[in-house]
Amino acid sequence: MAETDEARLRAVLDAAIAVSSELSLDAVLQRIVEAAASLTGAQYAALGVINPSRQALERFVVTGIDDATRNAIGDLPSGRGILGVLIRDATPLRIDDLSADLRAVGFPPNHPPMRTFLGVPVLLRGVAYGNLYLTEKAGGSPFSEEDQEIVQLLAGQAAVGIENARLYESATRWLEQLQSLTDVGNALSAEIELPKLLELVVTRLRELIDARIVFIARPQPDGAALVETVAGAAAGEFAGLRLDPMRSKTARVLERRRSERVDSLLEDPEVDQGTARRMGARTGMWVPLIVRDRAIGVVVAQDKEGPDARFTDEDLRIAETFAERAALAIDLSERVARDALRRVVAGQELERQRLARELHDETGQALTSILLGLKAIEEAANSQDVRQSVRELRELVVGTLQDVRRLAVELRPKALDDFGLVAGLQRLAETFAEQTGISVHVETALGDARLAGDSETAIYRIVQEALTNVIKHAQATTVSIVLTRKGDRVVAVIEDDGRGFDAGDTSDERLGLLGMRERIALVDGRLSVESRPGEGTTIAVEVPSR
Repeated sequence: MAETDEARLRAVLDAAIAVSSELSLDAVLQRIVEAAASLTGAQYAALGVINPSRQALERFVVTGIDDATRNAIGDLPSGRGILGVLIRDATPLRIDDLSADLRAVGFPPNHPPMRTFLGVPVLLRGVAYGNLYLTEKAGGSPFSEEDQEIVQLLAGQAAVGIENARLYESATRWLEQLQSLTDVGNALSAEIELPKLLELVVTRLRELIDARIVFIARPQPDGAALVETVAGAAAGEFAGLRLDPMRSKTARVLERRRSERVDSLLEDPEVDQGTARRMGARTGMWVPLIVRDRAIGVVVAQDKEGPDARFTDEDLRIAETFAERAALAIDLSERVARDALRRVVAGQELERQRLARELHDETGQALTSILLGLKAIEEAANSQDVRQSVRELRELVVGTLQDVRRLAVELRPKALDDFGLVAGLQRLAETFAEQTGISVHVETALGDARLAGDSETAIYRIVQEALTNVIKHAQATTVSIVLTRKGDRVVAVIEDDGRGFDAGDTSDERLGLLGMRERIALVDGRLSVESRPGEGTTIAVEVPSR
């Protein structure tokens, strides 16, 4: 008896040594299963390891069954019958006769007959990693309490090995992901074109977390979120999709500015179920892109590849780390683009100023000199026909001179440079009213202080574009322009009584609103448009005064 106990303890010690020295988890578990069968006299032994999601077995190690029998049995156990009881209760279970136990169901065809049974949970610190079970003790006798004790010791060693293996796999995987994040960070820092940058973000993140689909949605002026870039299944179908601000989970994440992971989209009341069905999504993960405490977008991942579509905490951590770097890269790309556009606009304004000055000073003076010369010829001419021809020529030159002066004002009014925004807008309103017959009222409460040059130019150009829209689309009879101060900012409101339009359905490009938004963004301003059919249009602009 003493020799038997010593042999058993030595087997447990060998298992412990194997756990600490063997790099292969499968090899460790195989040694434990074989030791359990040998020490208890069992014909068959098996150890099943439950995956981290606890939905299926990730490993199943057996002894006593040859390959032909395993192939004939087929799929791994699914957790029904006695094995289900063992997994669910996580307590040792000894049965003397399986055929007499009503719980012993679910044996597949070609499974060897089994009578006696011993099963113990593979536990460590209260966490169940799987189960170790044995059947058919030699001689047909039932398993004893001593058998149970030795198998529990071996199961404990198995739990240590499983946890160590998972920790090692997790650490190795995290190191690989950190390297991937470093590689992605380097790639992001080298790319400044926004469309290519967004595509790089969704493609590499999808690879890192093994998602079925990943996309980036950016907030729009009307509160909706626009899907700009998609990687994965049916990417082309979903690019450009607008997400309803009232029913969209993405909009809520933008508001709260914190990440969220949802294991079942059907059970989340914030998810737009129609959009989820269209995209075929079951699970999701939302990570906001935050720059200087401002949400510039949301990275959305849907459905992890594999049998379990749910994302893990580790996936969320990776996505958040990735999103931090991506947000900085996207912000840099936008700032570079804005700076380039600002330089282009500044160059255009300088060129407009030069052309306006040349038209006013040189071309205008030349035409004036021609008029004076024609007047002298007209007075000196003897023939009535000659005088009539000269008179008609003078009228043509007068019209051309007026056109030149009008072009000079439209290019860059001298009043805007010399006297400021108010004078420039008043001149613009007077010229517009004269040419169109539409009444324009300008009200200002800015005082004598000039605004920053960029702000004055931005407001002037937006008012100019708005008046152009009035001519082309509004059919208005009256326009009002109101300028006021609001703290350290200036607000301009342009309002007309025209036919209006559906602001949600009309394209920005057709009404020139896209150009307005780009120009106002250059001076860190805000622009809003309100309009309804038959109720006119109101454009509000807010820019820094300095």
